[in-house]
Amino acid sequence: MSLQVVSAVSNSSLLQPGFSLLNFDGHVFFFGQKGWPKRSCPTGVFLLDIKQNELKMKPAFFSKDSCYLPPLRYPALCTLRGSAGTDKCQYIIHGGKTPNNDLSDKIYIMSLVSKNSKKTTFQCVEKDLGGDVPEARYGHSINVVHSRGKSVSVIFGGRRYTPLAQRTTEKWNSVVDCLPSVFLMDFEFGCCTSYILPELQDGLSFHVSVARNDTIYILGGHSLQNNTRSPSLYKLKVDLLLGSPAVTCTILPGGISVSSAIVTQTGDTEFVLVGGYQSDNQKRLECNTIVLEDNKIEIVERASPEWTADIKHCRMWFGCDMGKGSVLLGIPGANKQLISESNYFYILRCKGAEEDKEEELTAQICSQTSTEDPGDSTPFEDSEEFCFSAEANSFDVNDTDTYNEDDEEDESETGYWITCCASCNIDINTWVPFYSTELNKPAMILCSSGAGHWVHAQCMDLSESMLLRLSEANVKYFCNEHVDLNKGLQTPKKVVHLKKQPMKPLHKKATVRLTTPVKKSFLRRLFE
Repeated sequence: MSLQVVSAVSNSSLLQPGFSLLNFDGHVFFFGQKGWPKRSCPTGVFLLDIKQNELKMKPAFFSKDSCYLPPLRYPALCTLRGSAGTDKCQYIIHGGKTPNNDLSDKIYIMSLVSKNSKKTTFQCVEKDLGGDVPEARYGHSINVVHSRGKSVSVIFGGRRYTPLAQRTTEKWNSVVDCLPSVFLMDFEFGCCTSYILPELQDGLSFHVSVARNDTIYILGGHSLQNNTRSPSLYKLKVDLLLGSPAVTCTILPGGISVSSAIVTQTGDTEFVLVGGYQSDNQKRLECNTIVLEDNKIEIVERASPEWTADIKHCRMWFGCDMGKGSVLLGIPGANKQLISESNYFYILRCKGAEEDKEEELTAQICSQTSTEDPGDSTPFEDSEEFCFSAEANSFDVNDTDTYNEDDEEDESETGYWITCCASCNIDINTWVPFYSTELNKPAMILCSSGAGHWVHAQCMDLSESMLLRLSEANVKYFCNEHVDLNKGLQTPKKVVHLKKQPMKPLHKKATVRLTTPVKKSFLRRLFE
């Protein structure tokens, strides 16, 4: 096992605890920034470019038929493989926290549409399910199991806000464990079913779950109700019988009392367990090897890497799986007495150099980590984690397209809650979404008059179809106040005048041949 330092040379402030990483075709994509996306990258999804131990970020895009995907922190996330004849990989995203600290209960399927050296495009689709739909939560796990030629997704654990009827002013945003129910989601038929198992008595969050075939193993986790880290090892077996699936749970010996641990796959049936916490303020520096076979699991100790003094002495650490035997670890910058907003990263390689080769992952891994902002909840939750699921390698990315946070404008000056015109009635305290594309901020459009200024689309009486058309078309827009002025300043169109042949007057150079004598006075009157 080797430890390598990685420098985040740009936009390290976006790499805050609670984000996720998606691995498409060996490329790593960042998702789930702490704040709302800015105009430089409205999707909030970035390609991570790791070159020569330096980390940079490049914006990604969504297709026109995609739904809106908010930046969700601490969601449950796992891969959904296609059929045997295709290598298409998709990601299931459920739950998580929005930048407003609201919890999401939506389910998204995210897939890669196209990628080249200049642009990466994704498609994101929201799935609607009926039946026992799981409530909004975070810090839970999701896995895909296969049985009898069919597959379903399994959700377990997590935390939620205290129900409204039980809230008090002092603990309005306090969180509690979700009920220890097991949810089976069938995307083919659009239904969801919940199961209550007697072996699962306490709620768990930020646990590790590893799936293979029809079995899920749940290891560790933290219970808020008891403030304990369970040493139990749970084995969930799903039998997809026709009409009525069966779910059973078995408690196995040999578990580990740990939360926020990280799992990475090093072989077809071998995994490595790294990091986590064994108490509220005590890191777990030991490592373990997990071996999965068809019907059993074996957990043994293995040699730990040579941790640096910074890692040993820091109060907290975080990290997650990067795929193929690599783990990204980080410590807060404050522990190194530098910029407190920055985090410092290490790549832990759990395989030897001779083993570090391309391998297809055959098991589903969902490593949930304790991910709360300091002060949001209990003292335990300052063990914040990243969610990485991709390999750290070099990408062929054009550096000129790298996202630069310094290019962003200050939203306090060019924000959404400005008085855009004399008739503006947008107020932060009373505003509600007007367009289907709005979530927590009003839609705005740039008026090209002068140096340019932003106006609310609703105040301009723009229809949703017109707003979408303006966002896609490469045209200038002028607000209601400046549209007439702009017309007056326009250069008149050039009018092509037809060239007319002048008529020759008869009295100039007229030649008359007279055949009879005529008086001169008569001729003068004739040609005048």
